[in-house]
Amino acid sequence: MRKFESFVQLIKYKVLKEVALLAMEGTLEEKKGDIPKRVVPGPKPTTRCCIHKEHAILQERVALAMGGDRKNPNIIEVIDIACDECPIDRFTITEACRGCLAHKCSDVCPVDAIYYVGQRAYIDSNKCKECGKCKEACPYNAISEVMRPCMRACGAHALSITEDKKAEIDNDLCIQCGACVYQCPFGAIMDKSYIVDIIKLLKEAKENPNLRVYGVMAPAISSQFTYAKIGQVVSGIKKLGFHNVVEAALGADIIALHETQEFIDTIQERKVMTTSCCPAFVAYIEKNYPNLIHHISNSVSPMVAIGRLIKSTDPDAKVVFIGPCTAKKREAQEEDIKDAVDYVMTFEELQAMLDAMDIQVEECEEAPLDNASFYGRIFARSGGVTEAIQHIIEEKKLDLELKPISCDGLRECERALKMLKVGRLPGNFIEGMACVSGCIGGAASLSHGPKDKKEVDKYGKLAIEQNISDSLRIFDLEKIQLGRQK
Repeated sequence: MRKFESFVQLIKYKVLKEVALLAMEGTLEEKKGDIPKRVVPGPKPTTRCCIHKEHAILQERVALAMGGDRKNPNIIEVIDIACDECPIDRFTITEACRGCLAHKCSDVCPVDAIYYVGQRAYIDSNKCKECGKCKEACPYNAISEVMRPCMRACGAHALSITEDKKAEIDNDLCIQCGACVYQCPFGAIMDKSYIVDIIKLLKEAKENPNLRVYGVMAPAISSQFTYAKIGQVVSGIKKLGFHNVVEAALGADIIALHETQEFIDTIQERKVMTTSCCPAFVAYIEKNYPNLIHHISNSVSPMVAIGRLIKSTDPDAKVVFIGPCTAKKREAQEEDIKDAVDYVMTFEELQAMLDAMDIQVEECEEAPLDNASFYGRIFARSGGVTEAIQHIIEEKKLDLELKPISCDGLRECERALKMLKVGRLPGNFIEGMACVSGCIGGAASLSHGPKDKKEVDKYGKLAIEQNISDSLRIFDLEKIQLGRQK
């Protein structure tokens, strides 16, 4: 049995594994109703008040593992029935309350949720809408605020609490980074999975020799599957039915070159350019700083670049991106780039599929994964994009001053964007990564503990090609569309 960080992650894995197993057998539709009992046989519940509720929640998980609500464009969905046991009342009046005569807290409360007993104020949690006006008004700072884990995790401020005390996602603000998914201690928020579609595609490829499915492996693989070597994971992926496995880092090499040229061509006009490889960071700018959109690099992401490269060499190819990012699932569906990648699968989903087919990757022979350079591979960590572009500048001896601001996580991104907005950014290039540590800290990682960025560098140094120009020398990049067409 694999080690999991929490019971929430374990349950998610078990559901994904059962869905994958039945999809491989071709019996998913007729047996999907049995999955909750297979995951938690009962009769006693493991986490909820009764086995019936636990099974009902698991059924909702099954639905999300099978693609979720296709009408909802958001990859992230709240499981309403699971979001009802969070014990936190966001605002509480502490012992510091002096029972002052001004009653400023109750005066500003729009729902009359504050009442008094003796000389002390109290909050009626049944009425409170968690607006925070009382906290702002209290002259003694006597009102404490404890945010729910999901809301605290959401740097995009896309989560709110409904009248029924359930989490609600504002699609107009959500950047689908997935931080709320792994921070919710009740597992009430989950990303949709497309493993059923991927398994169907692999089955079709098995029957049709002209159809080839390529797996594109994100360089964040360096921080995953710690119980096996990367080459063994590649072998395991091929045993699932993939024709070949290609590094997304090769796409990073392509984009590093393209983005450097774009920087040279446009920096005089733009003054500042931001990266475009992190879809959550790009979405954050588009939704919160629309006046700064013109600063975003027009380059497609490495995922799109490598997808288009594969399809330019094999017109019958289908491409599945494999990585730690939930936002990539949304990116792959964007109108102007949906030609590049057919599906996105997370490391969590890959683990479930491997185990459903009883593929023990630690026992597999190592297969090569040597398509990219050192600099393409370090795109997986914060600071990697900057180092790649600086490398190109130095290698080509370009007369260009790069003054980078590397943002590690969404909150650092927000600070840099605020400075850019008011014209006080002390640089001309923003590298934005929505996840702390970069892609290796992605929401759908197998582990979410502190990541050692040196592991990414070690993986990068294993590359046969150390320079970007060497890794790209055999490819004709002229026929690949590397700019966005929005």
